[in-house]
Amino acid sequence: MQTTTVEIETPDGAMPLYEALPDDANGRGIVVIQEAFGVNDHIEDVTRRFADHGYHAVAPHIFHRAGGGTAPYGDFSKVLPLFEGLTDDGILVDVDAALRVLGDAGVKASSTGIVGFCFGGRVTFLVALRRALGASVGFYGGGLVTARFPQFPALVGDAGGLQTPWLGLFGDLDESIPVDDVEQLRAALDSNATVAHEIVRYADAGHGFHCDQRPEYVPAAAKDAFQRTLDWFERHLK
Repeated sequence: MQTTTVEIETPDGAMPLYEALPDDANGRGIVVIQEAFGVNDHIEDVTRRFADHGYHAVAPHIFHRAGGGTAPYGDFSKVLPLFEGLTDDGILVDVDAALRVLGDAGVKASSTGIVGFCFGGRVTFLVALRRALGASVGFYGGGLVTARFPQFPALVGDAGGLQTPWLGLFGDLDESIPVDDVEQLRAALDSNATVAHEIVRYADAGHGFHCDQRPEYVPAAAKDAFQRTLDWFERHLK
């Protein structure tokens, strides 16, 4: 595997992008979207995990408008400044730039998946609404039903416009994403979406259950959720 961080151009300036090239490529690509803490060691590790499975994997540094960087887990006061200047339109600009990297390497949109965690979980749903990719997976994405920040509106009302097959993974013990919100999202998708979708809940898991660098880590749920992610991509990516 080869890994590197490169700078790519976007309409909003240069953006770092962490890239993991597999030794045995399967012709498919994955865009990994960071948590609210930035492209840290954990997100780089997750990106490499997908490369281990043959995917050309990239992780864009979406906080580049605020100067980039990461925030430590458990200190949310250092998280909020990283969001300066960021909107949903800006997120799509950054995702499009990452998709171009994969496209330039010969990976088609139908062979590309996107996966995100925390903040990135919401991003995957946004992208699934606005872009036609092969597949999308969101881990505990908040703000889909109940908006948290004015620049990031709730998206549940757009469920009927889903263009990309989407898998949502949530923990019942997540205090920031009530189970009622998860079930409202499920109902909206079941009633309106015309492409494949699925929501999975983990009874013994809370927010951040997939991250093995956080105290909220739940090994059994993390293992199951990652395998479901691999299966979702295998099923939908050409």
